Amino acid sequence: MKIGLRILVCFILLISCSEEQLKDGASGTVKGRVVESGTFTPVENVRVSSSPATSTVFTDKDGYFTLEGVLAGDYSFQAQKDGYIARFEPAKVTADATVQVIFELEISTANNKPPEIPVLTAPADNAKDQALSLNLTWTATDKESDVLTYTVTIKNGTTDEVKTYTDLKTTTLAIKDLSYSTKYYWQVAVSDGINKPTNSVTNSFTTLAFPNPRFLYVKKVNNNNVIYTADEAGNQLQLTSSNVNSFRPRKNLSVNKIAYLSSDGSQNQIYTMNPDGSGVFKVTNYVPVAGFNMEFVNYCWNTNGSQIIYPNFDKLYRIDSDGGGLVQLFQTPNGKFISECDWSKDGSQIALKVNDRSGYNVEIYVIDMSGTVLYTVQTGLSGAASGLNVSVDNQRVIFTRDVSGFENSTYRRLDSRIFMYTRSTNAAVELTTQKQNGFNDLDVKFSPNEAEVIFVNTSNDGISAQNIQKVSVTNTSGSTSSRTTLFQNASMPEWK
Repeated sequence: MKIGLRILVCFILLISCSEEQLKDGASGTVKGRVVESGTFTPVENVRVSSSPATSTVFTDKDGYFTLEGVLAGDYSFQAQKDGYIARFEPAKVTADATVQVIFELEISTANNKPPEIPVLTAPADNAKDQALSLNLTWTATDKESDVLTYTVTIKNGTTDEVKTYTDLKTTTLAIKDLSYSTKYYWQVAVSDGINKPTNSVTNSFTTLAFPNPRFLYVKKVNNNNVIYTADEAGNQLQLTSSNVNSFRPRKNLSVNKIAYLSSDGSQNQIYTMNPDGSGVFKVTNYVPVAGFNMEFVNYCWNTNGSQIIYPNFDKLYRIDSDGGGLVQLFQTPNGKFISECDWSKDGSQIALKVNDRSGYNVEIYVIDMSGTVLYTVQTGLSGAASGLNVSVDNQRVIFTRDVSGFENSTYRRLDSRIFMYTRSTNAAVELTTQKQNGFNDLDVKFSPNEAEVIFVNTSNDGISAQNIQKVSVTNTSGSTSSRTTLFQNASMPEWK
């Protein structure tokens, strides 16, 4: 009992001595400044306090504060103001000395609201006939009046190309070098630098129609066939996506539609689209287009655009352009595959190119609509042939064939030339066109006025670039016509 009492007395004396020392001990001064983090802008009227507690002061207009008579010891000082995250700084106060404390306050975003959804103002949604250079404009607001930045995303609806413009400070963006006859989609994202960006709705606009698109052809992009249109000045416009294999375009002026072939899984089907690439419609479904090699298979519109004929191995089919009315028109009597067909302008005749499973043993002949052979253009010759077109008066047939007669498993041609068959003479005569040795002329078609032909010229190595050229048809013997290159790295031409 006596021992416990002695311990209690000692504890009381110790506390008394400590309190006396705290009250009577030496003190120092704490000075400092409060600024915004990052910008170091002074912050006024910040409450500065300590733990253990001393006095509380507020910063002046320059962010400075002073705490005097602070007992020596270790402290944690706090700077606090609405709109900022409270900050703590440790400091050791020593007798008769001044210690400096700097606070860098971060702006509090706990109650900060994101910007309002941007409103796209121009061009109007779904606007048509827009210029190839224009200004995109929008409006955006923020309740806290935060500094806003913008990101604009623009997508080409044909090519799927996406362009992004970042860190914009104003609500307008000038864009240029847009493509003709193209639908674009655009969206604006606004950021206040605090919250996640706010996205606008997606609007669209369509540019001016492509002027005088006389030509169609195919180029290789991303290992896919891609369809382009072009004018006589060489301006071009991509019509189909480079993510899809689309080829063999055929235009009908009566309905102003373009037919083309495209892969549908393992099969190839006929589709149609508008001249600007919009309005895609699948024509065939149950019986696809098929032959020995799809690079050399062709089909044809009728003149008024209501029907299309196409091959499926040894059979020829006709289908309405709306996808109905499928009928079989013809079947080869010897089992040869139909690779190309051309329907006469008056609808009374169909020219056919047929071949064996390897593409050889070619026959070219013309049938009437009941399937009766009217006359034969070529038969019994070795080598490959391609391209087939009948003149408007049904008196001439243009085509190409390899005069070398070479045949192999890769369908390589060594000396393919342009020939024109004339019914009155029942003879096919080569066009003299200054073709270079070692090159092939392929895939020939009449020009709209039939004074020229358009075709593909390429090296006979089978791997070099293909170019689309034209030449006059007036010279079939003697004098030589000069050829003109229209489009480079292009194939499967159409001229309307």
